[in-house]
Amino acid sequence: MNRSMRRRAALLVGIVVVGLAACAPALPQPEPAPVPAVAPPATTIAQSDNVLTDLGDVLKAGDAALDPTLLPPRVSGPALAIRSAEYVRAKATANTKPPIAIPTKAQALILPQTDTWPRTQLVVTEQPDDLQAPRILVLQQTKPRDQYHLWGWGRMGPSIPMPPTAAPQTGSAVLAPDATGLVATPTDTLVQYCDVLTKGSASPYAAAFAPDAFRTGVEAARASTVSSVGAAGTATETYTPEPAPLTTLATVDGGAIVVGQLTTVSTVLLTPGGTIKLDPFYAALTGKDTAASSFVRTFTDVVIIYVPPAGSTALMQVLAAEHAVTAVTAD
Repeated sequence: MNRSMRRRAALLVGIVVVGLAACAPALPQPEPAPVPAVAPPATTIAQSDNVLTDLGDVLKAGDAALDPTLLPPRVSGPALAIRSAEYVRAKATANTKPPIAIPTKAQALILPQTDTWPRTQLVVTEQPDDLQAPRILVLQQTKPRDQYHLWGWGRMGPSIPMPPTAAPQTGSAVLAPDATGLVATPTDTLVQYCDVLTKGSASPYAAAFAPDAFRTGVEAARASTVSSVGAAGTATETYTPEPAPLTTLATVDGGAIVVGQLTTVSTVLLTPGGTIKLDPFYAALTGKDTAASSFVRTFTDVVIIYVPPAGSTALMQVLAAEHAVTAVTAD
């Protein structure tokens, strides 16, 4: 075959190859999964159960040894401060005042519907063995691959029902601190509640909040402090919310559950010559037995408040709260 014929045959082969390629069926292309109309919850029920099991193991070890250094793998924030102080109290009182019970078996889960961090979920626990009220545990994951930690807890008020929330398989929407559509924004809710704690019925916001056991307890303890100091000095208290709520989770009725931290400072100033004998717990925190000029207790507070939707005639309601001394100074 001469050169001209070979060149013509090669050209024909190329045309046949191209033609065959053009007739070949297209390769299937991967298709992305359809985007759900509603984002899934950030945590599954099984994952939450595992978190609670691990938390229970950590609390059991810490409580048995009264050792706060065993808690950080699963406990942080206000919960760590409160539990650490409870260990001091238990040691100072020969365990006649042990740490409060924190059940880790859930009767209800409120999971966030979010793809960002930090993530916070709420757990309504079973009733403790001592028949106290169930707790609402606040569990937080600060960033991807971090463990969920017990950030705080609140003891539920007597006979106060939980507002309706989305099923854990769906998850509850996370609202911004300045979210509208509620009778008060989440941030304003905490500010207004602190004003009610400070001024009682004289607060312009008093009528917006339903009565609650936490407020009743704080007012009773404050009155007792004032009475016990008497003419020996003065007693005052301040209530300050953290700058923004930890989290706000929507309820199915258009309202929300707001979780926040408050700081209560109780200050006693003594007149010259007066003294206060400190109980064993306060003495252990201060290293002193008496106070001669001032006695200051700092309480770490966790509050969980239901906020109705805008236009509702329902009142804001404290669902659960914790109020615990975490620091003391005496001079």
